[in-house]
Formats: sequence, C-alpha cells, structure tokens
Amino acid sequence: MGRVFLIVLDGFGVGAMPDAKDFGDEGSNTFGHILEKHPDLPVPNMQKMGLFNIIDSPRKTEKPIGGFGKMTLASPNKDTTSGHWELTGLILEKAFPTFDKGFPEELMEKFSRETGYGYLGNIVASGTEIIKKLGSEHQKTGKPIVYTSADSVFQIAAHEETIPVEELYRICKIARDLLKDDWAVGRVIARPFIGTEGNYTRTPRRKDFSLEPPRKMLLDYLEENGRKVAVVGKLENIFAGRGISRSIPTENNREGMEKLLLEAERGKSDLIFSNLVDFDMLFGHRNDIDGFANALVEFDEFLPSFLERMGKDDIIIITADHGTDPGFSTTDHTREYVPLLVWGPGLRENVELGIRETLADVGATIASYFDLKCDLDGISFWEQIKGEEE
Repeated sequence: MGRVFLIVLDGFGVGAMPDAKDFGDEGSNTFGHILEKHPDLPVPNMQKMGLFNIIDSPRKTEKPIGGFGKMTLASPNKDTTSGHWELTGLILEKAFPTFDKGFPEELMEKFSRETGYGYLGNIVASGTEIIKKLGSEHQKTGKPIVYTSADSVFQIAAHEETIPVEELYRICKIARDLLKDDWAVGRVIARPFIGTEGNYTRTPRRKDFSLEPPRKMLLDYLEENGRKVAVVGKLENIFAGRGISRSIPTENNREGMEKLLLEAERGKSDLIFSNLVDFDMLFGHRNDIDGFANALVEFDEFLPSFLERMGKDDIIIITADHGTDPGFSTTDHTREYVPLLVWGPGLRENVELGIRETLADVGATIASYFDLKCDLDGISFWEQIKGEEE
C-alpha cells in the first residue's frame, strides 16, 4: 500500500454551481475569468491531467494521464470549513450562521467582558480595508478590531505591537468558546498585522479556530486504524487537531510546496493532506486575477519534481474547497464546482469521473484505497481509477 497526497488549491473554482444564484454568485467562474485574461495560461502538467477537459475549452487533452472530473459542494455553504470537512466524508445538513449586520449586542457584550478589551468595528468588511480604516484607532485605544464577511467567520485583527500575537490567540479562544448554538460560526480567525498608519500589512501569523467536526470523518478513521496523517498548512486548525499525527505549518504557497516535497521524501505518513492558501487569501479575496494566474503557473511548474518523488503505489488528488473568483463583483467565496484531478503511477489513464455529487467522494475513495471499514458520506471512485491487478 502506498500513500495518498491530497492537495487543496484553496478557492480554485471551475464554474458556478446550479444554485449559485441563491448565494449571490450567479456568473462566478474562478478559472473561466482567469482564462479570459490569460487564455494561454501555461499549466501543461495539469492540462495533461485533464484540467481543461472538465470545462468548455479548446485546450482539452485527447488522452489525460489520469482521472478527471469536477465536484459539487453538497453542504449548504461555500466556506473553508465546510469544503474541507466534506472532502473527508462529512456533508453538513445545516449552514453555519452568518451575520451580515454584525454580531448581536449580547454576544459582543460578553466578548468585551470576558476579554477585558472592548472592541472596534463589528461590521462586514474586507480585512485589508478595515485595518486601513480602524488600525490607527486600534493602536490608540488597544481595542481589537472585530469583523466578519459573507462567510461564517468571526475575525479579530490586532497590531502585533499593540496586542501581542499570543494574546490575540487567547482572545480568539475566548471568542470560540462564546460562539456556540445560534452563534456557532465555522471559524474564529486571528488576523495579526504590522506597520504604521497608511502602511499596514497583515502578517503570516494568522490562526484559525474551528468548530470540531460533529461526527467521525476520514481522519478519525485513519487514526483508529493506525494510519498516519500529516497535514501541511492551516489544516490542523480546520479539523481542531482531530486525527492528525503530524502538522506542518506554512506561511505561503511556496513554503507549502517545499514542505510537500520534503514529506514525499520522508515517506512516513499514509495521507499527506495539504492546503495552499495563497490562491484564496492573497488573490481571490483581493480580486487579483494576475496573481491567481501566476500562482497556478507556479504550482504547475512544481508538479514534475513532486511527481518524480511519488512511489509506484502512491496517488495524488488535486482539488479545491470552494471558489474565490478574482474576477467577480465581490471579494467573498463563490459557490462553484471544484476540479478533481487524480494520478498515480499504477492508476488507469483517461478516466472521466464526471460531475460528482459531493466532495465527500474524495474521502470515500481514500477510505477504499486504505481498505477502511467506515461510515462516510460520498461514493468511492476507487474501482474506476485503480490499475489492473497483477
């Protein structure tokens, strides 16, 4: 038995889902809008894997080297937590709450009392814009900046010289304990920044404080069966540490890819699960089409050296958790299909996996690969892609 490398290109959507209108995302298309501006985008390795075969494109590959398709987000959300939980075989029936008018006064009074700081903001805002607007007042008063977005998040921004990062994390933990029941947002996010008025910059010391998955998911079953799970990037926070043997934090895509190479060479984990966050955080949320395009090229250039390090029974699955269309009218996540590209030295070539009904099919497939007896959502496509028996 080999290993599975599950790589999430955070926010890389491939076209609006049928219910996108219900989320205000009709017409969103992360990959499509990138290609409108960069029609000759050089991503030959993902192209060989079938990336252009899952969209309406003249750049289809006649015989992709692996399995290819796209997946529907079955959970009634479009956020990071829902997407990643669903990839591990857990479909949510109820959406996380959002607060488009800010958080309730009762909650914020408790937050102020238990943290001892008070707060600024409590509005829906872009993270970069709100620190421009309130950063100076925050430094003068010492009050943290609280804001949210169209997603289910409670974000707390603080200058590292005004509220040290470890203290910001403590404040976030208090908020996480308060945000239960009707207030149970998917994530509390620490957003440290540095700089001076007019020149504030968010730092890589962001930290997410997620809810715990409500029932068993793939990582739990792997742990129970003695399998080792290494996560690269922010995933330990998204799963509240559940089922994770080894967590490797990263600051950006480049470091994430470097850590993936090292983990492939290390060879001691069964599932290596990685999130490359720059697509979403730096480019999608900032409507930076060029930056998103360049990041796709950089990842594609990384692939050959990574694939060379894979063993004969290893497989790689490249996908996403939602869309974050840099060419759309908002800076929020978008309700889109996500790509599904699967390859391994021993797998079948040119396997059309179609439009999967849920991201949970990935978790079910990985469970089949490791021959786990478990109760997960989703339908495995392992029988479609596995190679011929010797």
